[in-house]
Amino acid sequence: MRQKFVIGNWKMYTTASEARVLASTIVKGMNTNESVSVVICPPFPYLGVVGDELESSLVALGAQNLFPENEGAYTGEVSPTMLLDLGCQFVILGHSERRQILGESDTLINQKVLTALAANLHVIFCVGETLAQRETKLTEHRLHQQLRLGLAGVSPEFVTRIIIAYEPVWAIGSGGHQATPQQVHEEHAVIRDCFGQMFGKKAEEELSIIYGGSVNPENASALFHQDNINGVLVGADSLNAAQFLAIIKSAIT
Repeated sequence: MRQKFVIGNWKMYTTASEARVLASTIVKGMNTNESVSVVICPPFPYLGVVGDELESSLVALGAQNLFPENEGAYTGEVSPTMLLDLGCQFVILGHSERRQILGESDTLINQKVLTALAANLHVIFCVGETLAQRETKLTEHRLHQQLRLGLAGVSPEFVTRIIIAYEPVWAIGSGGHQATPQQVHEEHAVIRDCFGQMFGKKAEEELSIIYGGSVNPENASALFHQDNINGVLVGADSLNAAQFLAIIKSAIT
């Protein structure tokens, strides 16, 4: 049975005090239920603060990025060793904002994936097409490209520590188009098939694929009722404890 995930990506929001209160409120609002894994990914400066609040809770700590070296003269970067030291179990890699805004290539993302997996982190690997690619029927091509290049060289022993997040660029943020659960289901099928071609049938069946594209309490339930959607990557609504907890409840019921 595939594990279900609700993952909160706080992006570049919150102060230290806001992060502490938000994490604490989420932890206190959680019911004891192991049918869904909950992960919070705060900004780098608040990993320690949030980690303290999550200690001994059902909520895991994740990071939003890393640099593909364990240490070195890389000013301003954060290594997997540092993330582990702060209690991180997960890391988001290949997010569309890093691809689109910061120009991260499939090659660089692949280096990050390999480094993260070697460090024993779970990787939330993001893929997704732009509106132009979708309108010109290049969605499947782009998803295959991101998967094959971004996961190149991954050892079969690490495959179970990969979660794929499908986040179509055209559906992210308040100005995005809303993807229907059926559209999400179809693209998840494309991702699962490609993953199976790369890593085998067993890996294909066990892979958890989550969706990230303007997820909120109103659409979460419909998404979770699709067999091929195993969770959600939540942006804006993860910054509101009540909204985030409502999404978690949708995953359980």
